[in-house]
Amino acid sequence: MKCIITIELGTNAVRIFAFDLNGIAIGSMKGYYPTFHTQPDYSEQDPEQIFITMLYVFKNLLNEKIHPKKYKVASVCFSSSMHSTLAVDKHGIPLGNAYTWADNRAKKEAIEIKESSIADAMYNCTGTPLHPMSPMLKIAWMKNNDQQKFQQAGKFLSIKSYVVHQLTGEYMIDYSLACASGMLNINTIAWEQEALHFAGITADKLPQLVPVFATAGTLKKAYQNSLGLSADTKILIGSSDGCLATLGAGIWNSDKATITIEDSSAVRVVGNKMLHDEKKRIFNYLITENCFVSGGPSNSGGGTFEWFAKQFGDFATAYDLESCMNSLLQEATKVPIGSGGLLFLPYLLGERAPIWNPDARGMFFGINIKHERQHFIRAVIEGILYEIYSIGKMLAEHRHISALSVNGSFATIPFCAQMIADMFNKPVHITKNSNSVSFGAFLLAATEMGIFKSLDEAAAQIEIADSYTPGENHHHTYMKYYGIFESLSNKLGDEFARIAELQ
Repeated sequence: MKCIITIELGTNAVRIFAFDLNGIAIGSMKGYYPTFHTQPDYSEQDPEQIFITMLYVFKNLLNEKIHPKKYKVASVCFSSSMHSTLAVDKHGIPLGNAYTWADNRAKKEAIEIKESSIADAMYNCTGTPLHPMSPMLKIAWMKNNDQQKFQQAGKFLSIKSYVVHQLTGEYMIDYSLACASGMLNINTIAWEQEALHFAGITADKLPQLVPVFATAGTLKKAYQNSLGLSADTKILIGSSDGCLATLGAGIWNSDKATITIEDSSAVRVVGNKMLHDEKKRIFNYLITENCFVSGGPSNSGGGTFEWFAKQFGDFATAYDLESCMNSLLQEATKVPIGSGGLLFLPYLLGERAPIWNPDARGMFFGINIKHERQHFIRAVIEGILYEIYSIGKMLAEHRHISALSVNGSFATIPFCAQMIADMFNKPVHITKNSNSVSFGAFLLAATEMGIFKSLDEAAAQIEIADSYTPGENHHHTYMKYYGIFESLSNKLGDEFARIAELQ
């Protein structure tokens, strides 16, 4: 019997699934690693810790779920979060930590390029908003502020490229993840010279560009022995978590959008051409020829609610964060729409779409003497979802959206899924495989194996497990509060900048 392994290198955890060739999950495991915020705009991770965690979880899954049942691993398909940047020396050894998507230290570089004569051309050829999340700008920051590391760097990699290099010795990056770097010309599918010039590097400092179906070399002999895998096990480069979450949700060339909420969140659509936004707010990532995943990401999501739980939740037992969050959710259900006039701006890590302001900060607005903890809990959830609604509203300027598919551990909580349906005033569907990133990676690997003729055919296999319809007049009520939320997010730009300067 053959199986497919999918490895998702997420923001705070690695999630590894095993599927049989019919798409039935036969095992899964997860391992966590920390993110370090040593300064307000800094967000870093230890690449070696990520690799070791991945290897540990992978080996345990194989030893406990795969090898005892005599499955043969046909392929291993990777996915990862976007916008990570890691400098390695000429031997591939990390020169410190990796910068994550949430790292905003390149704010000055972002302003510089936004105000330059090449801003429009850069967005039009790369399809990526000009924001500190961009690896192009992170590398430029390193050039301007950490010359020693910049000069020592033999390559600048994503976390996924680093992990694959550790396993196979190859330096590769797939088209979709390369799009997220801000340095790929999505029209020519080659590194954009203007972007490389701004970053201060040449193309040889970056991994080889390959399609999402590419085999990323052969597993090193030491890992073949350690993991119990054969030399003919395919190591697929795969794609980004966002693109695969969209595929795994079945949102493929349709009038539907997908909402993913894990630590961060995003709203995405799929089409055969780039969505040109005059305000440069929408990302466009090429997954295969003439197939673009377009949308907007938010820095807030389940991670924001987790922060609130850690600071203000009650823990029945030490470190039991999941039970604490479930308890908070139960309290929130007791509060009507609008949280009694209390609003929360969820910008704890700055913000990407649609305001693209790295200086944005979180705040509670409208506090009065009658507010209790349960109002604050619901306000946090509503604030996270208002921000997601604002991205959907932005996308609706370019595409008609008739329905939504939601995925991710936070989005699929029934209370949250119903709120999304009410806010958007559209039906919301949850697929049978709620972990759509992993299932999307399975579909990609299965298509590469010939089980499906195309990704279109693969996406058509998605089954809906549950649906939510908007409640009567709920959308109207939410929109009264959303109008204030949107106004505050835009009006406070100067104050956000001033408080950021003080830090």
